[in-house]
Amino acid sequence: MVVPEDRVDEVTGLLPDASRIVAGGATRQASVRAGLEHVRHPRVVVHDAARPFAPREVFAAVVLALEEADAAVPGLQMKETVKVVRDRRVVKTLDREQVWNIQTPQAFKTDLLRDLHARAVRDDVQGTDDAQLIEHYGGTVAVVEGAVSGFKVTDANDVARAAAHARELSS
Repeated sequence: MVVPEDRVDEVTGLLPDASRIVAGGATRQASVRAGLEHVRHPRVVVHDAARPFAPREVFAAVVLALEEADAAVPGLQMKETVKVVRDRRVVKTLDREQVWNIQTPQAFKTDLLRDLHARAVRDDVQGTDDAQLIEHYGGTVAVVEGAVSGFKVTDANDVARAAAHARELSS
């Protein structure tokens, strides 16, 4: 488990049975890289705490999809019309059949992801997720069906939605 450096002791106290708690870095990418230093399994799953309701089936699906790709991510196909906008002007409408909202957990072949993180540091490449590194360096990323319950908690509306979902799960 990778956590902010100033929270390692707190999280260790909350989760004394956790196998390993590692201090993260200044960016998501640096945090994943720090965690990868401790992974000894040939496959690794990267998941963020901002998606607390990702179902087990999605974890299983991304790991299974590694049999045919370098990485696997869950996603939900867009339902809305998606436009590229610059300076508040529409530049282009994307084909929503080809646009997906990508979630976590994301699964990877550990040695490949570790290597690409090292290359990204050398090449000064930053990704918004680890799958972007696989893409950047020419690897294959499979997409499996994600889950609506795997939504990301980022703002007050999401917190309210998460609280409602947690209540629903506990009843």
